[in-house]
Amino acid sequence: MENHRIYKLPVASVYPLYVTKVEKRGRSKQELDEIIRWLTGYSKKELDAKLEDQTNFEDFFANAPKMNPARSQITGIICGVRVEDIPHPLMREIRYLDKLIDELAKGKAMEKILRAA
Repeated sequence: MENHRIYKLPVASVYPLYVTKVEKRGRSKQELDEIIRWLTGYSKKELDAKLEDQTNFEDFFANAPKMNPARSQITGIICGVRVEDIPHPLMREIRYLDKLIDELAKGKAMEKILRAA
């Protein structure tokens, strides 16, 4: 489980796969960006810059303006593991993002994905 290579992987190298995944299911890149910004606190301009700069996952999450406190409400299984049980903080953040993207691709309403009250 502790695969540290992903931490140094540029987010931009995986981002097109995220876009393809959600667009294949009728969702949009804008919705994808919205959930990434909700999770991390990046503005659209900041997110675009991080992708352009080839920022790796470790720095992407470490330098996020404001990780959303509601992310602790993200639960369930991703890659065969319960996200809430992942002990390594950075891997848990990465899996939170994976879980949100899965929810988007599965057609879940944005209000529910963004844990709106």
